[in-house]
Amino acid sequence: MSKIAILNQELIELDKKHFLHPTSAIQQQQTQGPAFIFTKGEGVYLEDVNGNRVIDGMSSLWNVNIGHGRKELGQAAMEQMNKLAFSSCFATFSNEPVIRLAAKIAEITPGNLSATFFTSGGSEANDTAYKLARHYWILKGQPKKKKIISRSRSYHGVAMGATSATGLKPFRDFTNSLAPDFYHVDNLSAQALREVIEAEGPETIAAFVAEPVQGAGGVHIGSKDYFKEVREICNHYNILLITDEVITGFGRTGRAFGIEHYGVTPDMMCFAKGVTSGYAQLGGVVFSEPIYEGFKELSVGTLLHGYTYSGHPMACAVALKNIEIIENENLIDNAQKMGEEMLNGFKWVQTERNLVGEVRGLGLMGAVEIESNQFSQGPLAPLIVNEAARRGLICRSVVFDGMDTLVFAPPLIINKQEIDSMIEILNDSINTIEQKL
Repeated sequence: MSKIAILNQELIELDKKHFLHPTSAIQQQQTQGPAFIFTKGEGVYLEDVNGNRVIDGMSSLWNVNIGHGRKELGQAAMEQMNKLAFSSCFATFSNEPVIRLAAKIAEITPGNLSATFFTSGGSEANDTAYKLARHYWILKGQPKKKKIISRSRSYHGVAMGATSATGLKPFRDFTNSLAPDFYHVDNLSAQALREVIEAEGPETIAAFVAEPVQGAGGVHIGSKDYFKEVREICNHYNILLITDEVITGFGRTGRAFGIEHYGVTPDMMCFAKGVTSGYAQLGGVVFSEPIYEGFKELSVGTLLHGYTYSGHPMACAVALKNIEIIENENLIDNAQKMGEEMLNGFKWVQTERNLVGEVRGLGLMGAVEIESNQFSQGPLAPLIVNEAARRGLICRSVVFDGMDTLVFAPPLIINKQEIDSMIEILNDSINTIEQKL
């Protein structure tokens, strides 16, 4: 047995014995071991311990926006860690990277969004938004405004508040004690939001939260007027609008932030993932100027909310370099152009393969629906994902709420040739599954 094979077997056994994987099938991992053990990333490619090279058609978890192996981010991290690896931001302490990043985010976010509270990731960002929205209404003398409304097929994370807001029922069913005062409405109907507000009483509603494009729920895109209608409803009933840009932020949709497609500014905006392209753990909530002014004018004493790593100097330094690369390399424009190429490719596959139903996309977020309801063996998208991985492409299946869908979100650096390779593998993978039916 070769040294590589021995190493691989050792890692597989250690993985099975000691590593509880997030969002993974436990029994599958225990019997088969990890699907891949990656050792290297370069551009849009990942390479495993056996030397297999695959296109990362999901940017790992929708987050490696500038691609793998960017030494500039490692250099930024090293330089910052050599100067100041960590210092607390509690008790008004600060550091230069977090100050400059907060200013940069205020510059690139839409409208009057102006001040950022930093977290370690997207779930923390969402929980922070809900908690501070409720605190805002307490400061305003309206403590009954505490209910949070979100959408069906939404995903907002796995912290307790984020789980409760998530509109994918299996995530909520995973626990037997959800946080109270969370409600869900139809994901594409502004009228459904109005009806729930009126039924519950606007005086009890703190905020409505929505992803500009629903990601983990299947890449669902609202009508061009949906968010304008939502903004008007929130204004009318004095309810805060929170947009969850954890996936859609920092260029993913062909705009800096997904909500910019709709000409709307939220009161709060959650972000994570693409802010560092996954090279460091960082997230946050950006507040509009009126909300931030409300906190400053009405707060007495200490803001009793914060995480150990809020404003982590190394993570903020990495984020600044990441945003610089996105801007200097025109990756937002590339996401828009390559997103059109990807969607055109999906439409071609749609004409070639009988299993393909609706296809959709915005920027470098895309979905291909699989018409498997006529087959008794269950969803087919997971089988296609496995076949695509064998052929050199990572994508993801969504099988919640009757959906049987493939989703894609490649790095923003992807080029036409790499898009074509993705589409070819996708088409061949679906064809292979079709032939087995």
